Amino acid sequence: MSTTSDRTAAGRASAPPLPGPSGPSAPAAGRRGRTRRQSRAALWILILPFTVMFAAFFVAPIVFALVQSLFTVRSSGLGFGPPETAFVFLENYATALGSASFVASLGRLLLFSLIEVPLMVVTSLALALLLESGRARFPRFFRVLYFAPYGVPGVIAALLWGFLYIPATSPVLQGLDAIGLSLSPLSSGGVLFAIANIALWGFAGYNMFILIAALNAIPSELYEAARIDGASEWSVTWNIKLPLVRPSIILVTVFTIIGTLQLFVEPLVLRPLTTAISSDFTPNLAAYNQSFAQGNPNLAAAMAVIVALVGFVFSFGFLRLVNRKGNRAW
Repeated sequence: MSTTSDRTAAGRASAPPLPGPSGPSAPAAGRRGRTRRQSRAALWILILPFTVMFAAFFVAPIVFALVQSLFTVRSSGLGFGPPETAFVFLENYATALGSASFVASLGRLLLFSLIEVPLMVVTSLALALLLESGRARFPRFFRVLYFAPYGVPGVIAALLWGFLYIPATSPVLQGLDAIGLSLSPLSSGGVLFAIANIALWGFAGYNMFILIAALNAIPSELYEAARIDGASEWSVTWNIKLPLVRPSIILVTVFTIIGTLQLFVEPLVLRPLTTAISSDFTPNLAAYNQSFAQGNPNLAAAMAVIVALVGFVFSFGFLRLVNRKGNRAW
């Protein structure tokens, strides 16, 4: 009987202590808690500069433009008193949409988008597919060559092409004129295509790199299996490459839609070179003219907000359309 009790006491003495508030798990839990707090602190330190810059240079200007668009500056008394700021709610928006020139600039911008968006997407996709076809020679050289125009500032690009569009300074137009082909890119009928060419030259290489990155992410085993089954290069492109890079094509399309709705630099630079570009050729140019030439920044803010709303509607409308089609296909 004593032997049994001695064994039980020895077993209890040799058993490890149960984990408790002061057991071995308490320091580990404390270390995990400190690690989580340090990770959160490091995360906030990393995202804080972006958050501050985003709020200061993106959110704040939008809020300021919205507030400005709801006010106007009027002279007090009989027009001889000091100017006063008055709250007019949507009056500036009604004035902008009631202006025939501003509405015409919106239509002109939509027409430019119909020209530029398909050209940009098709050109960028064609360049990416050609350089990633496996048969392209010197692909790295041509990648840099096609991407190089993106590094040229928009003002410099517009000036460069502006001189190429003037027959007096363009060797290309002079050569075409010598063989009987007389072209006038900056005429009223061709100026939109001239501006679209500048935008295409400057941004096709950038969008091409987005699509090349998507093509490089496709596993090479898919290509090998398709070729073993006897698929042609066109079949591989149509049935493998294009479906798998569809999200990137959608991304490029959205970027291009937003970019075309922000059209400003090219018509501003080309305006002194042609009479086909007026002071309200595009909505952004009209807002710029109202703010700095007419001295009406409140109406300019309303015009800018209208352009932003148009861009929002078209971008998200396009995303909803393609997502709905993608779900049906799936």
